[in-house]
Amino acid sequence: MRVLVVSDIHANLEALDAVLADAGPFDVLWSLGDVVGYGPDPEACVAATRAGEHVAIPGNHDWGVLGRLDLEDFNADARAANLWTRAQLSDEARDYLSGLPETQVMDSITLAHGSPRYPIWEYLFYASTAALNFPHLETPVCLVGHTHMPLIFWQMEEDGPTEMLPLPEGEPLTLDKGRYIVNPGSVGQPRDGDPRAAYLLLETDTLTIEHRRVAYAIESTQERMRAAGLPGRLISRLALGW
Repeated sequence: MRVLVVSDIHANLEALDAVLADAGPFDVLWSLGDVVGYGPDPEACVAATRAGEHVAIPGNHDWGVLGRLDLEDFNADARAANLWTRAQLSDEARDYLSGLPETQVMDSITLAHGSPRYPIWEYLFYASTAALNFPHLETPVCLVGHTHMPLIFWQMEEDGPTEMLPLPEGEPLTLDKGRYIVNPGSVGQPRDGDPRAAYLLLETDTLTIEHRRVAYAIESTQERMRAAGLPGRLISRLALGW
């Protein structure tokens, strides 16, 4: 089965449309959370994500919109964007986000937004933090988002050392030697210095992944954000990939 894996769309419809066009045919879409927040098109991004065959989990911004997280725990820009987003979503979109499970297990792959042990909020920036999460995995592979950074954490042997590796672009990798936590990066707000939208293609039969990037009309998203009155720092950072 060919899977399109996306994460952290953050209401950026221009970026999501570019990913959908670039990916080519796929059987199912897996969304790793934070469909909304930051960007100007939350309702349209929820609709596009759930339009076809898909599996989805929530992220912290999705929960923030639903009132399941205290917005005081968000920075000022994220809090302002989240409050704006609350006013944009239909009851149908809210009900959809509300019904998403914190994690999903798809055969040999676990889906979590933040981490296996704290699915909604924990950031996996370091190998040391990832090492603490492998004991919480019941599958050899876990897909996460949240940091907006495309990375692989690899543990060759149980209780062995954990390595943190960059996720190379356009190079198929087969996840068949130990256990892995893989982050595809962000569709709508990359933070690795590359402003292009990031995503994964996954072949579940072989556990082969391919990390891809695609340019999108950043200026169009920025114009829509300005028109909505969203915070300026959120607008400018899109062009920087940060």
